[in-house]
Amino acid sequence: MLKQFVGAAIAIIFTVMSASLLAEDSVPVKTVEQIYAQMEQLSGKHIHLSGKVVKVNNGIMGKNFLHIQDGTGAEGTNDITVTSQQTAEVGDKLEIEALVTTNKDFGFGYSYAILLEEGKLTQANH
Repeated sequence: MLKQFVGAAIAIIFTVMSASLLAEDSVPVKTVEQIYAQMEQLSGKHIHLSGKVVKVNNGIMGKNFLHIQDGTGAEGTNDITVTSQQTAEVGDKLEIEALVTTNKDFGFGYSYAILLEEGKLTQANH
């Protein structure tokens, strides 16, 4: 009986610790609208976003600029720009992990209140 109790206690502790470690390592999933609404709190943090590519500008200042929409937000908060070394085609559905940056000014007219940088792009399964 004692062995069963100890075994169950160890299993519970392991489960709780594993869940806690996963939560610490996980990247929060956000919508475009949420990123705009929480931009100050998210600045400097990595997030995960799912969305559709609506515009692509490749090879600008050594980066590819992709405009992403996910159906959330209103005019002005429904489209977010992602920079990446990878690229995609207009219409592609992507899963993106990127660093939230605020008040980014590249000069030459490229200024962003919010920008997702260092994007890692994968094709979405939907």
